[in-house]
Parts: sequence; C-alpha cells; structure tokens
Amino acid sequence: MKHIIGGNPAPPLPQATTIRVDEDAAGQRLDNFLMRQLKGVPKTHVYRIIRSGEVRVNKGRASADARVAAGDAVRLPPLRISERVAEKAEVMAQGVVHGAPARDFPILFEDEQLLVIDKPAGVAVHGGSGVSFGVIEQLRMARPQAQFLELVHRLDRDTSGILLIAKKRSALTKLQAQFRERETGKTYLALVVGQWPANRKVLDKPLHKYLLPGKDGCADAGERRVKVVSRDDPNGMPSVTLVKVRASKATAFTLLEVTIKTGRTHQIRVHLASEGFPIAGDDKYGDFDLNKKLLRAGPGSALKRMFLHAWRLQFDHPASGERLELLAPLPFELEAFSAHAAPSSS
Repeated sequence: MKHIIGGNPAPPLPQATTIRVDEDAAGQRLDNFLMRQLKGVPKTHVYRIIRSGEVRVNKGRASADARVAAGDAVRLPPLRISERVAEKAEVMAQGVVHGAPARDFPILFEDEQLLVIDKPAGVAVHGGSGVSFGVIEQLRMARPQAQFLELVHRLDRDTSGILLIAKKRSALTKLQAQFRERETGKTYLALVVGQWPANRKVLDKPLHKYLLPGKDGCADAGERRVKVVSRDDPNGMPSVTLVKVRASKATAFTLLEVTIKTGRTHQIRVHLASEGFPIAGDDKYGDFDLNKKLLRAGPGSALKRMFLHAWRLQFDHPASGERLELLAPLPFELEAFSAHAAPSSS
C-alpha cells in the first residue's frame, strides 16, 4: 500500500509499511525510489523521514543517495492520510491522473523496451506548473496494462517532435545515461526570422536559468526564463549548439537544422535569439510584433505556434546496443508555412 501526507489528518495507520524493490526499480537512489512510491508527498517530507531513520532498508538506516537493489525491503513509517489524498495517491500509483483523457500519439518506434512518439505542439510532456496532465499521464491512461511508462527526456510544450518513453526501468536508466553523457544525436528544425549567415555554425554560449521578478498580479511572476551570460559567470552552464542552413529565401526567414550538444532548458530558442535570429512564433524570446502579424495572416501564410520541431534522434538501443536513427516529419502546419516562407534549398 502507498500512503501520503495531505488534507485534513486522519488517524495514523496502525503499522509501518514494507515495500519490496523489484528488478525494474533496482539501481535507483533511495530518495527517487520513495518519491515514485509516494507520489504527491512533498519532497521535504520524504527527506525528513529518511534523515530521521524512519525509513529502513533491510532493517538498517540508509542515506538519500543510497542505491536500492532488487529484493531490498524498504520500511516506511506510519503516515497520516486523508481519504481524499489517499484516493488521489492510489490513482497516481496506478500510473494515471484523475481526469486525464486516454490518448494515443503517432508512434515512430515501439518494442518491449521503449516507445517513441511524435509529440504534437501545445501538449506538455507531464503534468505540473499549472498543467493538470501531459503526454505521459495520457499515455498511462490509454495503456492501463502497462506496468512501467516513464519519460526518458523532455520537450517544451510548444515544441513538437520525437519523444522517448521507456517501458522498463533498465531501459530508462541506460537511455538517460546516453543523454547525460551526450551520446545521443538530437537535431531540430527551426525557422528563424532573418537570413542566417551560412558560415555561422557553432554557438558556444553559457546559459543561466532565472525567474522573472514580475509584479503583484502579473501572470508571468516567477515564470522561468533563460539568458546568455559571460564565460566567467559562476551561474553559467556550458551550452553548445550546432547550426546548418537547410533552406532560405531572399526575404524574411531561414530554415535551420539545429543540433544540440548539451540539453539546457530553452537552449535553441535562447541561442538563436541571442544572435538576432529569433524563432518564428516564439512567445518568450521571439519578435512579438511579427508573431502577431503571422498569427493574423491569411490561409497558407499564418503561423499559430512556435516553429521548432524535434526532427531527428540518434541513440543506442538499450537492449541490443544497435544504433537507431528516427525521423519525425514536419507537422502539416509547419510544412505549409515553411513552403510559403522558405521554399528554396540552400
């Protein structure tokens, strides 16, 4: 059973709960393992019961960064619950979010290890930050028989294209290691405002995440943003983007193939905008006046979303080791606008 803190307290459960670690969970940090078991429990509470020794692994104390192994017995202390929160926790423990619609997405590849979909723009990859549910919750609802579905990586809500979902814990661990060690190849298609210089191929600029200060009543208060900082800035994270001109027109736009060597938040959007070439339709770092004009343009020339698409992904299969290359064609609306805006190959 899984019990969480929240709501109006009910009497404490009469005894502790013991969870057995299965093979799919083996190798996880203890804190991450507990957060997945106790979905909805505040992180601060999870860390408190670990530090206090209330959580035991094989009858002994363990630190938050200890790795659990298959067969380990993890003891949880009695926790106070409310019926409302317990019901929500049970739904989430089954891999779904109450009210999330079941939805399948275009499949680019699937086997017993992983699922690769073509994510549409406008859909978050997971719930949170004001979003009730995302791709992963909808997939879990559509596949109630699936014992394990977890995001390998993420895409911005307004970015379409290739998204990997692991179907086994072992696959998740191996694929995330590839992303972390930069052993994957990730290439996007982006349409920028202006004529990109063909000889500008490498953008090596540190990035820093920050929150907008905002004002009282401002909808953007506390919203996340990213900016380029100097190389000696202690908050700067190394960020490298490779750019290749794919197609251009004598006026207005350039279609680029953009490969990221690091996976920073908003990396492509900020790097391109910092060069004076914002992505068409970008509502955070773009040309806002132009975006409004593109939104109101007539049929065939309107752009109602950001023109950024995760087009190609290369990685090693987590079981066979075979190198895979997957492609997601441009969505119809971007293909149509691209043909109108940048039809000639470079």
